[in-house]
Amino acid sequence: MMRRWLGLTALCLSAAAAAQPSFEQVRAAHRVSDFTLLAANGEALQTLRLDHQRRALAWVALGDMSPALLQALLLGEDKRFYEHSGVDWPAAARSAWANLWNTRTRGASTLTMQLAGLIDAGLARPAAGRSLPQKIGQVIMAGRLERSWSKAQILEAYLNSVPLRGEVVGINALAQTLFGKHPVGLSPAEAALAAAMLRAPNASPALLAARACGLLQLMGRAQDATCAALKGDTEALLARRPTRPLGEQMAPHFARQVLRADGPAQQRSSLDAQLQRYAMSLLKQQLGELSGRNVEDGAVLVLDNASGRVLAWVGSSGDLSSAAQVDGVLARRQPGSTLKPFIYQLALERRLITPASLLDDSPAQISTPAGLYLPQNYDRAFKGYVSARSALGNSLNVPAVRLTAMLGADAVFERFNALGLALPETSGFYGLSLALGSSDVSLLGLSNAYRALANGGQFSPVRLDERPTERASVPPSRRVSSAAASFITTDMLADNSARARTFGLDSVLATAGFAAVKTGTSKDMRDNWCLGFTQHYTVGVWVGNASGEAMHGVSGISGAAPIWAGLVAYLHRQRPSRPPAAPAGVVQQRVEFEAEREPARPEWFVRGTELATVRSSDLMRSNTSLGISNPLNGSIYALDPDIPPQAQKIRFEGQAGQWELDGRVLGAGRHLSWAPWPGQHQLRLLDGQGRLIQQLRFEVRGAAVKGAKS
Repeated sequence: MMRRWLGLTALCLSAAAAAQPSFEQVRAAHRVSDFTLLAANGEALQTLRLDHQRRALAWVALGDMSPALLQALLLGEDKRFYEHSGVDWPAAARSAWANLWNTRTRGASTLTMQLAGLIDAGLARPAAGRSLPQKIGQVIMAGRLERSWSKAQILEAYLNSVPLRGEVVGINALAQTLFGKHPVGLSPAEAALAAAMLRAPNASPALLAARACGLLQLMGRAQDATCAALKGDTEALLARRPTRPLGEQMAPHFARQVLRADGPAQQRSSLDAQLQRYAMSLLKQQLGELSGRNVEDGAVLVLDNASGRVLAWVGSSGDLSSAAQVDGVLARRQPGSTLKPFIYQLALERRLITPASLLDDSPAQISTPAGLYLPQNYDRAFKGYVSARSALGNSLNVPAVRLTAMLGADAVFERFNALGLALPETSGFYGLSLALGSSDVSLLGLSNAYRALANGGQFSPVRLDERPTERASVPPSRRVSSAAASFITTDMLADNSARARTFGLDSVLATAGFAAVKTGTSKDMRDNWCLGFTQHYTVGVWVGNASGEAMHGVSGISGAAPIWAGLVAYLHRQRPSRPPAAPAGVVQQRVEFEAEREPARPEWFVRGTELATVRSSDLMRSNTSLGISNPLNGSIYALDPDIPPQAQKIRFEGQAGQWELDGRVLGAGRHLSWAPWPGQHQLRLLDGQGRLIQQLRFEVRGAAVKGAKS
């Protein structure tokens, strides 16, 4: 038995000698429970709890701890700390003598011995107490620590590693989550209470208060808190739920995006701390001004045009929201009119229009999977023939739908996806309603699509962080649209006069420097948006309700636009935004409108499409009907046997295409006549590629007319 005991002792001594780390190794191995997101300047913006079994925060230097804490620690745990060399032999002798006579004492473990048990798992104190070999190993390691570490390093490592109440490890976590302050700010009473927890972390509030009171007396601070008051304060303090670590919590949603499971405890991001703070305050201020209009949520995104770095990411309105965990930057919503610029960009690129082309803003009937759709403008009025510049600036719906019909829903769908919008359905599902924002998109995807427009049609992904290892792996940009079409679309979006008919000349969209901007409001005012860019930045804003509930009288111009305008002004408060230079392939020419439809003006054209005068005879072929204009779905025709059959033919009218009736091809063109035949009929109109434009049913009633069916 003696040989076995000696063998275990020798093994323990050997392990203690081999396992002793340096102070620097212990500090480097310190594991925190929270991920900290840093701004580009190193400022802490957000903490996220990762380890829910223990709570340990960043390592704190001894000089950043309260002097009262150090005094209470030494008085309560190791009065001869600066005199011994790891083991307090007089205290050990007293403890051994007391144990011999079965008398309870404080124990003889010094802070250095306790630290040995904290940094070496083999020397950790089990529930039943340490074995004799473990105690010997603890003594050996304590001596080695005293010889290779300074006293200050021992104190610092101990206070950062010692388990405290509940899940808390280290004085930094205790000070921030329990007392709501950093360790340097602990008062004498708080320091005494923290030191009292070292011996029995989970003791009752009454026992902890009594121990703290005794320490205050030893510290000569009895006047700072009476024992009765300390007991009441301790009970209230420990009954309270631990708080979050100190510091602003400004970017919870963005922090989740850049967090890596195997990443560092702290990560520097691309966020601009001041801009993030200002964006959040603007959002909350605007929602406060909209109080009473049933709106509580919003999101803001600011991107650097050149690099794609995220400069501000506000995912929600925080405490104003009942769904603060929902990230409004990533949530998919209907974008309303904010997709229109990309339709005009595509039409300009394909030379179907110029900014001076006259588009028809008049009532139209559009077939969708849900039935017939009659698009209206925001002001419920139609403007007749207007230029493409005016149609986009004033966000007219029907011209955008007519352009989508000219381009084809497939082409528009493909362009949207090329811009990174990742629409969840097929082009056939949306049809022509794509023009009016029937698809769901995220603020992140939509903002980056506008950034591609700002970069002359060049698309590249958004960058979420600044880690050097990822810079080389950023995919290169790719061209989505021509530089010429992108420049002209940008110029149209930046033209304050072009949108004056709807928004006025002094709207919130009128900025001091260059800015291209578009607002949008989804059906029933469930979402409103403002997207735009300046010389250096792209700013996207969404306002609405995470629940999808409709707002009361809040549009893009009154909800999201003021936030957008405030951010643009802030971003360019010291550096004015300047318009882009015209790329190759673009020319400017003065254009006049026949019958003074619009004032004469200098206009930009893709080279080869320029013209000096716009005449009524030059109206765009988008004036044609969309789909089938006659008959209407559900029409009923009654035949009269007394009228000659040739006089009762039904005229099919609509968009140029191929007509099919009950599965049989009748002909092609914008219209044709059909001799009716009694019964239920299905009429289909197909485009030149055989794709369905619209289908409907109608009925013919009455006696059969001989020879009419052929």
